[in-house]
Amino acid sequence: MGSLDGRVAIITGGGRGIGRAVAELFASEGASLVVNDRGVNPDGTGSDTGPAHEVARQIRAGNGSAVANSGDIADTAVGEELVVQALENFGRLDVVVNVAGILRDRMIFNMAPEDWDAVIRVHLRGHFSTVRPAAAYWREQRNAQGHYRIINFTSVSGLQGSPGQANYAAAKMGVIGLTYSLAQGLARYGVTANAISPGASTRLTATVPGGVKPVEGPSLDTMSPENVAPIIAYLAGERSDWLSGRVIGAAGLDLDLYNNPEVVAHVGSDGPWSLSALADAVEANFRPLADGLPYSLFADQVRRANS
Repeated sequence: MGSLDGRVAIITGGGRGIGRAVAELFASEGASLVVNDRGVNPDGTGSDTGPAHEVARQIRAGNGSAVANSGDIADTAVGEELVVQALENFGRLDVVVNVAGILRDRMIFNMAPEDWDAVIRVHLRGHFSTVRPAAAYWREQRNAQGHYRIINFTSVSGLQGSPGQANYAAAKMGVIGLTYSLAQGLARYGVTANAISPGASTRLTATVPGGVKPVEGPSLDTMSPENVAPIIAYLAGERSDWLSGRVIGAAGLDLDLYNNPEVVAHVGSDGPWSLSALADAVEANFRPLADGLPYSLFADQVRRANS
């Protein structure tokens, strides 16, 4: 008996890297899958129907259940198609895992508008593309105990910023806001929504300066994508009903639970602020805390630049 027996999942970006590792683990745990992957290059150019179909064939050869889809996930019609495939082939849908992504790294002053748009489109519209029809289907079920799951993919680039990835960071932080909204809005329909911030050796990380080469298949390398997959399988199962609206880091053999944004300091006034009073209040109350927070690194960079 697998932990995902009888469950049906859509996995975008399932042809390579982390998505493939997730698909293979899900199948081994008994899930039936719709594997989506357009087979593009890391920057989103080109296409290859092979990866999605190869993974689906491999799963079926191992007596698992999987169908392939090589459509453009940022096309909302493809998102609808994935849900239809799940229902027509397996009769239900329980889990959506949004892994697919691309990179077009540039410093912001060198970034072409089309590079901004392409990354935002794949990551944010790509998440919307699957979530919208899946949520509509789950709403129709009227099952507050449905154990339905949305598992989105964010990044430390969004959580902490990255100087050469303004488009990617913006998209990935947007995914977190989307996840919070979904967790709140869909809870009444038995849906949980969480975001994974992964760390693994993939084709995308290999394109980043200083990045590591991709690792495919079984490996003793702790940064193998296979080490990210277990937390996603856990979230996809019924035991994770208690967890929603959270960001979880999964890198190597480590897991991290991120705190949701919260106010760490507050000042108020009895009337409209004067600029001098506001400056005094902010510097007295916010500055000591801001300098001690992780983002003080940025303040240090500013101070060095101005010295």
